Amino acid sequence: MRVCIALIAWSVFSLQTVHASPTKTILVLGDSLSQGFGLTPGEAYPMLLGKKLRAAGLNFQVTNASAAGGTTEGGLERLPAHLKRKIDIFILELGINDAFRGVPVDQIQNNLQQIIDKVKARNPNVRVVIAGMQLPNYAADGYVSAFGKVFADLAAKNGAALAPYLLQKVAGDPSMNLSDGIHPNAAGQKILAETVWNVLEPVARDIAVIPSASERPHR
Repeated sequence: MRVCIALIAWSVFSLQTVHASPTKTILVLGDSLSQGFGLTPGEAYPMLLGKKLRAAGLNFQVTNASAAGGTTEGGLERLPAHLKRKIDIFILELGINDAFRGVPVDQIQNNLQQIIDKVKARNPNVRVVIAGMQLPNYAADGYVSAFGKVFADLAAKNGAALAPYLLQKVAGDPSMNLSDGIHPNAAGQKILAETVWNVLEPVARDIAVIPSASERPHR
């Protein structure tokens, strides 16, 4: 009887060991919207995503590599320092500051593609999530239209998950933004977290069950 109990206990422990996964990593590369401009670091949506992941029982560490005023060119310059560690999921949110400066849409798209290529080169199995942006329709010209298509085109080309508009339900709402009318406040950041979570959750669940190289059985 004691032998049977011991065997059962060992089996349960073994199953727990097999299914226990090491911490996976998420890197967020964005601008002030992802940095949480004017707020504490913990109020920015990337850190709120970390809480959602933990609540869902998903073992991920989120690194927020976002910077106020970030551009696609600046993202390319900042990226190498973050490629020294393995990345399982890469969330990319850049481009709107380029658009405000009138950077050609082709150049914006090319820079974003280079960022994705560099991340994939170091992390072949990385999953990419793109947080899209839109320009206000104060000038519904060719530039605005072309910019609005960049993120969907990148997602399609790279097999990435897409949140079409990060500021959905937040942009233009005074109750969701700081006094500058541009940057989300703490309440707005919670909405951003929900917007990204809807796209991130299925990706994270897929990644969570994929064993790392060290976990795979040796032949």
